[in-house]
Amino acid sequence: MSNYSAPIRDMQFVMRELAGFDEVAQLPGNEEVSADLVDAILEEADKFANGVLAPLNRIGDQEGARWHDGEVSTAPGWKDAYKQFADAGWTALAGEPEFGGQGLPKLVATAVMEMWKSANMAFSLCPMLTNGAIESLLLRGTDEQKATYLPKMVSGEWTGTMNLTEPQAGSDLAAVRTKAEPQGDGTYKIFGQKIFITYGEHDLTDNIVHLVLARLPDAPEGVKGISLFVVPKFLVNADGSLGARNDVHCVSIEHKLGIHASPTCVLAFGDKGGAIGTLVGEANRGLEYMFIMMNEARFAVGMEGLALSERAYQHALQYARDRVQGTEAGVRGGPKVSIIHHADVRRLLMSMKSKTEAMRALAYVVGAATDKAHHHPDEAVRAQNQAFVDLMIPVVKGWCTENSIDVASDGVQIHGGMGFIEETGAAQHLRDARITTIYEGTTAIQANDLIGRKIARENGVTITGLVATMRAVEAELAAAGGEAFDAMRKSLAAGVTAVEEAVAYILATYGKDIKAASVGSVPFLKLLGIVAGGWQMARAALVARRKLAAGEGEPGFYQAKIVTARFYADHVLSQAPGLSYAVVNGAAGALELSDEQF
Repeated sequence: MSNYSAPIRDMQFVMRELAGFDEVAQLPGNEEVSADLVDAILEEADKFANGVLAPLNRIGDQEGARWHDGEVSTAPGWKDAYKQFADAGWTALAGEPEFGGQGLPKLVATAVMEMWKSANMAFSLCPMLTNGAIESLLLRGTDEQKATYLPKMVSGEWTGTMNLTEPQAGSDLAAVRTKAEPQGDGTYKIFGQKIFITYGEHDLTDNIVHLVLARLPDAPEGVKGISLFVVPKFLVNADGSLGARNDVHCVSIEHKLGIHASPTCVLAFGDKGGAIGTLVGEANRGLEYMFIMMNEARFAVGMEGLALSERAYQHALQYARDRVQGTEAGVRGGPKVSIIHHADVRRLLMSMKSKTEAMRALAYVVGAATDKAHHHPDEAVRAQNQAFVDLMIPVVKGWCTENSIDVASDGVQIHGGMGFIEETGAAQHLRDARITTIYEGTTAIQANDLIGRKIARENGVTITGLVATMRAVEAELAAAGGEAFDAMRKSLAAGVTAVEEAVAYILATYGKDIKAASVGSVPFLKLLGIVAGGWQMARAALVARRKLAAGEGEPGFYQAKIVTARFYADHVLSQAPGLSYAVVNGAAGALELSDEQF
């Protein structure tokens, strides 16, 4: 088993040089957020991730969560770790100060989130869902709901969930059947069943606050007739103390490929007379409100892709340094060497490293843009950043998670036969990663959102602006000169051209043949992710070049940045034209067979 150590130096580099920490720190409300404060937070988070959460990762995978007579017990050590987590204030890091939060920027919370997910992904899912529920209540809850639930959720005393999926509905939320019956006193009785509810029942906290999609008796059909309700596990008295047990119960937990320690619950509402809930916001606007949670969750799941990639890379790197096997190629009669000396192992490690650094850079840049979208004093700047965030959320979610499966699989490959043996731990990263492309919207759902709502609906305005920004970096690479930077320029130029060609096809095709456009949606999402990652890697290499020229910082770190960016350009960004070809030309082969011909 490998240890985990947060890549703090790279996190600092990305935050300061690529994500624009100084600009974020100057936003209203961030006046006390200094680089020294953030460094201290990262160091403490690393200690907690490495010292408390990481050692439980393997235990959680082996022991899992356990269900008995409606109650769920988490894995050994989980309850104490969660108490330490909440007591240390980690649940309140980015919370609103009005409700006990520390109000730190999204950019800072993003870096810390990566640590939790790398150290112990199954554990991190509990605070992740709570944060999404907090966000929905902040934006759409009543004053009474906020006062009742938010202080305890921000502090970590209570956790939150999101309840969308039902057995017959899956991702088709128009098929939701859970009912909400008005009681005439401002409350509702909820009846129905929800599946795949992460941390829907557990023993970590005294109360669990469920946000539940349901239909009112007079609701219209389809997604326009869904409302959102707060349904706590225990009702809350007027003085804030816990009252009676509500009629929501866990009838089973799922047996999964990975994330064994995260209880994935089937929840029954109303089997004993009706679960009491209150309406969030306006009736029949529940799906709109739930998307507040889902966008938060989708970004966080993208961070899981990054975090699992980092963990798998560290694991594989440690093994490659320690495992002695074979002689070095070209050295006749030489001694046995560790496998990190073998060319293809180095290629695999560089692939893992470069993809992980590209994902980190893109995700942190989106995190910083979220801060500016919410807090910048200029309305036009807020709108511009929000448009960028909206465009990139499906990319962060879809591309990072698809990458994590490939990166974790490469980690198994580096281990050879030992990677297929559970005792080494390499397989857990691959098993845990496999769910990330599925929950909170599959990659295809992200990709359809990307080409439909984020490109076709606005006629490509935001992505055209992004392409112009990438072209400016291409020009900087040309001015830098030298073999490495020329190679990066060529690959980035070809990648941006590939994006332009694919966008032109989508804009020309989506309105008249949505099926043809949709065949290429996932290839396009991967294309945009790869090119956006290349854009960030090029920016990192340019910063490193300037630092080396000025004699600043650690030469080894900056030299590695340039080499890693070069590798990404040669081995990853070079795939862009092929993906664009699939977007533009791939529909016929996918759609022509009849159902019987498959």
